[in-house]
Parts: sequence; C-alpha cells; structure tokens
Amino acid sequence: MPIRAAVLLALFAPLAAAAAPNADEGRKLVDKHKCETCHQQKVYGTLGTIYLRKDRKVTSWEKLKAQVAACNTTLNTGLFPDEEEQIAAFLNAAYYKLPVK
Repeated sequence: MPIRAAVLLALFAPLAAAAAPNADEGRKLVDKHKCETCHQQKVYGTLGTIYLRKDRKVTSWEKLKAQVAACNTTLNTGLFPDEEEQIAAFLNAAYYKLPVK
C-alpha cells in the first residue's frame, strides 16, 4: 500500500503544482483586459485605489475570487476559471494580502 500511495503522489503532484494560481500571469491578464483602468475610472483615483478603500467588499480569498468571476461575467471578457484565479492571485499579492485557503 505505501508504494501505491507514493506512485499516485508522484503522478499527481505536478498537476497540483500546475493548478496553483500564478500572480505573474494574473498581472498580464489584468493588463490585457485593462481591469485596473476600468476600476480607476470608477473611483477617479490613482491606480489601485478601488482595491484599498476602507469600505471594500472583498474581505476573503473566496470573496475575491467571486468578485473577479462577477467582473468576468458582467463584462463578458471570456476568461476561463483558471485565468480568474490568476487574476485573483495577482490582486491578492498586490493589494489585498488575504490568507489563501
């Protein structure tokens, strides 16, 4: 049994690593889709202001992912779920600093 578990772990470990959201790729997607430009126009402040405001709605990793998904749906940007996670990872690293589960 331990050998079987080790073999399964060796086979699936690369998939788990690949599934982790990549903040650098998220930054590229934010730039490509002009996410921050749109948000900047909404608050008329400097870049990133909307993410740092005191009354922000995003207070957890799950809420951040949900907000990115809502923007994707509302604006019909055509992002895949993994791309939404990459954007969330970038926003979290750059602004929110939320614990990721």
